[in-house]
Amino acid sequence: MHRISGALLFLALPLVIVPLFAQSVQSPETFAAMKEWVASPACKIVLLVLMWGYFHHFCAGIRYLTLDLHVGNAREPSQRSGALVIGVALALTVIFGLKLFGAW
Repeated sequence: MHRISGALLFLALPLVIVPLFAQSVQSPETFAAMKEWVASPACKIVLLVLMWGYFHHFCAGIRYLTLDLHVGNAREPSQRSGALVIGVALALTVIFGLKLFGAW
């Protein structure tokens, strides 16, 4: 599942960024429209959800690297590291969200 989510994140990136960039450089008016759209709360929420996916994937990747080194393979440490991945990813998402919405 981790590899599939990583591949989807990687493959979706150009599908999102290229059209947005192409639209924004057409004219000053389209740039202003894109700037306004990116500043909208709906776009920020979508970005926040995407960043949660990235943060979770990144933290889970570090966890899987440690598991490949046979660190924490037993049931209890594995469950703790899984909970830690979720907690750290959520904390990073909250920090990013606070910065994104201008609370910090």
